Amino acid sequence: MKKIFSLILLTIILSACSSVLITGRKQLILVPDSEILSMSAQSYKEFIDSVPASKDLASTELVKKVGKKISSVVEEYLKSNGHESEITNYAWEFNLVKDTTVNAFCMPGGKVVFFEGILPIAKDETGIAVVMGHEVAHAVAKHSSERLSQQLLLQYGASLTDVLLANKTEATRTGINALYGLGAQFGVMLPYSRKHEYEADQLGLIFIAMAGYDPNEAISFWERMAASSKGAPLEFMSTHPSDANRIAKLKEYLPEAMKYYKK
Repeated sequence: MKKIFSLILLTIILSACSSVLITGRKQLILVPDSEILSMSAQSYKEFIDSVPASKDLASTELVKKVGKKISSVVEEYLKSNGHESEITNYAWEFNLVKDTTVNAFCMPGGKVVFFEGILPIAKDETGIAVVMGHEVAHAVAKHSSERLSQQLLLQYGASLTDVLLANKTEATRTGINALYGLGAQFGVMLPYSRKHEYEADQLGLIFIAMAGYDPNEAISFWERMAASSKGAPLEFMSTHPSDANRIAKLKEYLPEAMKYYKK
């Protein structure tokens, strides 16, 4: 039984590997793009219908302007590098909503939401571009699909654990399953989320550079973000890197991003 489960797992992994654009990192994608995009479009519509649109017309237009510039260079890059078929996966939308939360997100398919609360930290068009580049990068790198695939694989792993422990006592089974859950959370899912964040930072810098925004301004943005943070969880317990670690990594990514910078 153990060998059968292992062979099935190996087959799944080998048949579902792909690579992230630009970084080349190998990733596991078990869910078809069509399914992810369908779920994304529905969830996005439900969210937009539930939150009032911003009445700040100038900021709304600026968010849309920046989004259009960055999505255009992303599509141009895809066309120029043999990934033109990927463009059909995007139906870009850029919305600003009336909410004081310091946040923004991009769903699969290029559905972007900015919250008004992040605008004071973004401060200007370039700051908005830093956020936009990062969020668009999550979509381009298919991080949502990868996260869902990891969760599916972990569920499979939990089922396998039950099978292998079939002859153990109930106390042993309970203890090992608890350790499996804890190990999956802190050893796999959260660190991988931080890896996604770093990768989105790296790709985001490149995308804003392509769009004509100075990547160096990302450092200033994250310094402002760090100054505004209160009671952030320890990095070990968080899905996001600490501000200090993020800024240090951004400085490492800058030389590469500057190669794409077009004033």
